[in-house]
Amino acid sequence: MIVCVCRRVSDREIARHARAGMSFDDIQFELGVATQCGRCEGCARDVVQQCNATHPMAAIHAQPQGQVIQLASHITESRAWNSSPQSAAA
Repeated sequence: MIVCVCRRVSDREIARHARAGMSFDDIQFELGVATQCGRCEGCARDVVQQCNATHPMAAIHAQPQGQVIQLASHITESRAWNSSPQSAAA
């Protein structure tokens, strides 16, 4: 279901980011949800809250070969920000 019509953001996309451990503010920055008309903010926050309650982010995931990967606590920048030549030089 589309939650943010202005930015065409679905509940699944919001949920995927929330399950990855992102806060509402992080998701808002990454996806642009609730940054234009604002009518979707309550629904978007509900999706994030529901995901955080049912799928708390695991700090460590075990891999089949016995390797362990430490997940980041949150994503601070979008990959799109790192694609420009100026940010690559920084």
